[in-house]
Amino acid sequence: MRVTIIGCSGSFPGPENAASCYLVEAEGFTLMIDLGSGALGALARYHDVHDIDAIYISHLHYDHCIDLCGYWVARRFGPEGMMPKIPVYGPADTEAQLARACNLSPGPGIGMQESFDFQTLTPGSFDIGPFAVTTARMNHPTETFGLRIEQGGAAFAYSADTGESDTLVRLADQADMFLCEASWSERCLTPDLHLTGREAGEHAIRAGADKLVLTHLIPWETDGPQRTLTAAKESGFSGDITLAREGDRYVL
Repeated sequence: MRVTIIGCSGSFPGPENAASCYLVEAEGFTLMIDLGSGALGALARYHDVHDIDAIYISHLHYDHCIDLCGYWVARRFGPEGMMPKIPVYGPADTEAQLARACNLSPGPGIGMQESFDFQTLTPGSFDIGPFAVTTARMNHPTETFGLRIEQGGAAFAYSADTGESDTLVRLADQADMFLCEASWSERCLTPDLHLTGREAGEHAIRAGADKLVLTHLIPWETDGPQRTLTAAKESGFSGDITLAREGDRYVL
C-alpha cells in the first residue's frame, strides 16, 4: 500500500501546498481521499488525473471537497470523451452541495451523476477495491468521517478534521501510518474543531500507532508547522513524527 500526499494545507491553500488531498494505491487501484481547494492542479504533478478508481470525501468543508467540481469537468469533457463513472463516497449531502457549487441540478440528467456514483457514508466497515475500510464520525462542526484502511497486512488511518476524539484513537489502533490533522501549535479555543500538535501526538500514543504524519497545517503562520511539529514531539510519542509535504510518498 502506497500513500502520496497531494495537498496538506489547512482551511485554504498555502503558497506551497494545496488543501487536503491524498492518494492510497494498491494492486493497481487508486483511492483518492479528499480533493480540497487547489488540489486538482497539484494532483496532475504526481498522478494521471483520469487514473482514479474511487473517491472518498471526509466532509463537505470546501478545503476538503471543492475541487471535485473541476474534477467533474475533467472527467466529463476531456479530449477523449466522457470517462467511466466512478464511486464517490461522502456524507449524505455530497451530491447536492457539489452540484450547487457547479450550478447543476442534483439527480439524473446533465449533472454530476454522469461521472460519479455517489455513495452515502455511514459509520462501519466495507470494501473499496482491494481496501478494507472502516469509517467513524469525528468531532467537527459538520458531519465528518475519519477512516482506517487495511490492505496486505498494513493499516493506514486518517483523522480528517476533528477535535479530541476517543473514536479516532480506536480508528488508528496500531496503525502503521497515522495521518492526523494538527492545525494548531497551541490549543484551539473552539471545542470539537481541530487538534494541536501535542493532541495529535497524544492520540497517536493512545492508539499505539507506529508513524505519525501531521497534516492540515495552517498556512498563515510561516513558522506554524515547525511549532506544531515541536509540540507533537513534546507529547512524548516515541514513534516517527513528520510533517506532511506535497509529493511525499510512504510505502506501508
